[in-house]
Amino acid sequence: MLTIIALAALTAASGHAEPAAPGQAVSFVDHDLHEPFGVDFDSAGRAYIVQMTGNRVSVLDEGGTLRVLAGTGEKGPAADTVPAAEARFDGPHHLLVGPDGALYVADTWNNCVRRIDLATRVVTRFAGTGAKGYGGDGEPAAAATFNSVFNIAFRGKLLYIADLGNLRVRAVDLATGLVKTVAGNGSKGVPRDGGDAVSEPLVDPRAIALDAWGNLYICERSGHALRVVDASGKIRTVAGTGERGYSGDGGPARAARLDGPKHLFVEPSGDVLITDTENHAIRRYSPAPPPRASSTARTGRSSTHAPARSTSPTARTIG
Repeated sequence: MLTIIALAALTAASGHAEPAAPGQAVSFVDHDLHEPFGVDFDSAGRAYIVQMTGNRVSVLDEGGTLRVLAGTGEKGPAADTVPAAEARFDGPHHLLVGPDGALYVADTWNNCVRRIDLATRVVTRFAGTGAKGYGGDGEPAAAATFNSVFNIAFRGKLLYIADLGNLRVRAVDLATGLVKTVAGNGSKGVPRDGGDAVSEPLVDPRAIALDAWGNLYICERSGHALRVVDASGKIRTVAGTGERGYSGDGGPARAARLDGPKHLFVEPSGDVLITDTENHAIRRYSPAPPPRASSTARTGRSSTHAPARSTSPTARTIG
């Protein structure tokens, strides 16, 4: 089902971030934030923030002090094996702390995933040469080519990559370093329900997320829909008609309308939170029966191995 929920977030307005937690002030030591686009946390509670137009990665420590971790602030090519302070990024959209404790950054217009070793503060290219293209499946990811890497997700030792420009989702095995395609055939179109994910087209795979039941969720921004690839590799649409709009709360998610969704998050329950961008809402898709859609937080204006589970769709907005 889909719902809208209110979320507390670190945001930037006029170059200044709001408090990271109630009553906690943020001290800007060496910079302001410029379009913070993604955030993740390590086991010590430090927040890592990627700045799309700022072309930096920042760290907010437990005491509320914000510092630059990597990036000069100037956009530039993805040089390999460079000190973090000398690294340049180009429109990074997402980052995650990996299972190895390193930080992985979707360096979008450098067409690659960068790895930041938090102990040595060295930045390397983990997946992608930096050149735009499609190639390298079955080969080392560092020698493969991608086209506009927007989003990443981990399941165990696999790193999934939303290779948007190639209309594919790909995965890298952290143990072997090899890359493969797991969804999308490179053509633009709506996939057939029940088709093999690697043989079906995609519209716009902007964001991805994984649940504990072996499902890979794909958010299609211009497709105005949520797809799922199940553990057997079959794909189907679970939320959204494909037409932009806002409707369907409390009803079947497949009949709901979304407008330019851009990000996903899977809750421990298996519910999927969707950033329904142009509707200015966060919506919740609940795969457990009965299927529905809902919104958890909506203003309407700008200003892991588990038992088998049903994935029948429902939609709603929360709040």
